[in-house]
Amino acid sequence: MKIVILGAGKMGSFFADVLSFDHEVALYDIDPRRLRFAFNTLRMTQPEEIRDFAPDLVINAATVKYTIEAFRAVLPYLPKQTILSDIASVKTGLPEFYAQAGHPFVSTHPMFGPTFASLSDLSMQNTIIITEGDHMGKIFFKDIYQRLRLNIFEYSFKEHDETIAYSLSIPFTSTLVFASIMKHQDAPGTTFKRHMDIARGLLSEDDFLLTEILFNPNTPDQVRRIQEQLSNLLDIIEHKDTEKMQEYLTRVRKNIE
Repeated sequence: MKIVILGAGKMGSFFADVLSFDHEVALYDIDPRRLRFAFNTLRMTQPEEIRDFAPDLVINAATVKYTIEAFRAVLPYLPKQTILSDIASVKTGLPEFYAQAGHPFVSTHPMFGPTFASLSDLSMQNTIIITEGDHMGKIFFKDIYQRLRLNIFEYSFKEHDETIAYSLSIPFTSTLVFASIMKHQDAPGTTFKRHMDIARGLLSEDDFLLTEILFNPNTPDQVRRIQEQLSNLLDIIEHKDTEKMQEYLTRVRKNIE
C-alpha cells in the first residue's frame, strides 16, 4: 500500500517507522528540517509531490490544532479513492469534515503518547477505532494495532468524546491543580517526585491539545465530580473524623481495584 503521513512529529515519525518495512511510505512536512532523520521513507515538502505519489491512504499526524487544515491543504492532490485517516485525540469537527470531504475515511486514537509510553512495548496501552468509517480502513488499522500488541476498543465519535472526557480530563485536571500550588521542595518525598514527573510530562504537551481536551463538552461534569470529592475530603480533614476517613479510604481502594 502507498501511504502518506502528514506531519513529521513524534507520532508521525513513529507511524513511518512502523509502516515503512511493509508499505511504500512518504512522510510529508512543510518544514524540511523535521524530515532530516526520516528513515526508509520518501520525504516530501510540497503537496504536488503527494499528487505524483498517488497514495492509497493518508494518515494525518499533524498537531491537533492543524488536523483539518492539513487535510484541506492536500485534498486537491489526492486520488478520489484515497482513504483519509486521522489519529487525533480530539475529534472535534472531524465528523463534519469527513461528511463533506468526498473520500472514504477511518478515524482512530492511539491512547498513548511518546511522553509517557514506552514505544518499544505497548502491550499495556490502548487504542480506539471509530466505528463510523471505511470497513477496509478499519481492518488496516486493526491489523497494525494488533501487531503492536495494543488493546483495541471500538467506539462511535460520540462515545469516543465521552471516554476521553473521563480518561484524560480527570487526570489532566487533577495534575494541573496539583502543579498550580507547587513550590520548590529541597527534600521531596517519593510520591511528590512521581507527581512532579507526571506534571512535567503533561505540561510538555502542546497547549492547544491540552485546551481542546479540557474544552470537551463532557469535561465540566467530570471536573464537578473532582470538586465534590475535594469538598468531601476537606470536610473529613477539618473535622478530624477518623471513622469517615476510614470509610473514604475503603471506598477509594475499591475504585482502583
